[in-house]
Amino acid sequence: MARLGLLVAFAVFLEVVSGASLGVVNTEGGMVQGENIRLGFRRHMDVFRGVPFADIPGRFEKPKRHPGWDGILKATEFRKRCLQLKFYMTHTRGSEDCLYLNIWVPHGSTVSTDLPVMVWIYGGGFLTGSSMGSKIVTTYLYSGQEIADRGNVIVVTLGYRVGTLGFLSTGDSSLPGNYGLWDQQAAIAWVHRNIRSFGGDPDNVTIFGESAGAASVSFQTLTPHNKGLFKRAISQSGVALCPWAINKNPRKFAEEVALKVNCPTDENMAACLKIADPVKLTLAGPISLSSSPDSPIVENLLLSPVIDGDFLPDAPHNLFHNAADIDYIAGINDMDGHLFTSLDVPSINLPLVGTSVDVVKRLLASYTKDKGQAGSDIAFSTYNSTWGSNPSRETIKRTVVEIGTDYIFLVPTQAALYLHAANATTGRTYSYSFSQPSYLGGIGRPYPKWMGADHADDLQYVFGLPFSMHLSYLPRYRDVSGYLIAYWTNFARTGDPNKGELSVPVTWPEFTITGQKFLDINSKTNNDSVGQKMREPYVHFWTSVLPSLPKPSKNE
Repeated sequence: MARLGLLVAFAVFLEVVSGASLGVVNTEGGMVQGENIRLGFRRHMDVFRGVPFADIPGRFEKPKRHPGWDGILKATEFRKRCLQLKFYMTHTRGSEDCLYLNIWVPHGSTVSTDLPVMVWIYGGGFLTGSSMGSKIVTTYLYSGQEIADRGNVIVVTLGYRVGTLGFLSTGDSSLPGNYGLWDQQAAIAWVHRNIRSFGGDPDNVTIFGESAGAASVSFQTLTPHNKGLFKRAISQSGVALCPWAINKNPRKFAEEVALKVNCPTDENMAACLKIADPVKLTLAGPISLSSSPDSPIVENLLLSPVIDGDFLPDAPHNLFHNAADIDYIAGINDMDGHLFTSLDVPSINLPLVGTSVDVVKRLLASYTKDKGQAGSDIAFSTYNSTWGSNPSRETIKRTVVEIGTDYIFLVPTQAALYLHAANATTGRTYSYSFSQPSYLGGIGRPYPKWMGADHADDLQYVFGLPFSMHLSYLPRYRDVSGYLIAYWTNFARTGDPNKGELSVPVTWPEFTITGQKFLDINSKTNNDSVGQKMREPYVHFWTSVLPSLPKPSKNE
């Protein structure tokens, strides 16, 4: 018996000391060495933190290739995030030296080769965010460990410039904008050129992201600059068609920033901005958190991509032919709009306070103002059609959230899915709604008990927090996390979320321009979770009825 114990101990010892590892990896810039961690019996992972994919960027310039380094770069620490505003927008954090990425590579008993690659682009309204995400107890939100381990894929997370330094534009060639999108593109190109050295397949890359990161993913599929660099894409709560995704009048905001940093607004503006203090530039580009039903907060997201004639040679809806051979998943959280409408209409979160019908009308009027009173009236009749004669307090509050969700996320996403499917040659299209009730909802919680999935609620499940923080989550949360990781990594592997190394609870049908099927994902996902034409009456209103209305005369 003692001898058996010794043999077992010796076998475990051999497994530990001989664990599969890439060791030192040779990249185009030089040699890098990460950290090798043991995950279980014959299961190891190499983690590389802070690998440079571009040089320190020039102010308001496209990123350039990194000049390289001598010796072995120890890639064991996350690098600073790109210079950005802190939460209250009175201070900054981060650095201009921020174009780094992180890589998680899983191994079995031997070193991995030809693994699918998933490249993550973070959200944050184009104003904030980082490649590792917020620190939650002992882990980081965007740690790729759980996805990589469970899905047997390589996960890469990247940094890109945000805020003024990433997206300020004069609307012309002097400051064309979109620097953050170019950073993302440079990272994707670096992955395509170098990932084989890490055991990845450069011909099987999937980009995925959430919110502004999801819109960024959409932009990366639409630009002509990415041909052949990736094969698939996933947009979680954001597409290029969202009302906040394109700034159509960037010059106005650029002049406001210039005045704040004592620069002129004439032909010398761009030259002055390029030599201004980076911290002052960043502080000059905050989002206003003051909002109301008449002036909703979504209209304050002014530092966003622009149609520059280069990265985006045309309006996004005219560029879907560039995504014809890209497999695409896009979807929303069923109450994505709550985060925004709760700032515009705070009463929706107060159980003892009602929300007036007038507030609903005012919010709709602000979203439809280009069409005047007629647009507002038809919008209201569309949204109150199921109320009955005496709508409850909860019904009115939920309607406010539905209006925000539809306008800010759901309808643009459905339109993007339709255009993707209509332009697709080999690319497949999949639509989803994520509806796991918010972890913060219910009795004694800050959200109403009727809450579904709020904006960003999906992130914890996609990155496997219910597994890495096991004691903090109930079993149903591990179920939904497992479903998302299975669908996402199967899709990355094969282009079909149903086929891969992980089993899924139900077959997810493709979205076609005739069927328009979607999958509702939550902990109870089953055969009844497949739907068709998501919120069709409301999508029809925003995409067909409202645009067909005449613009009001100046006298109205």
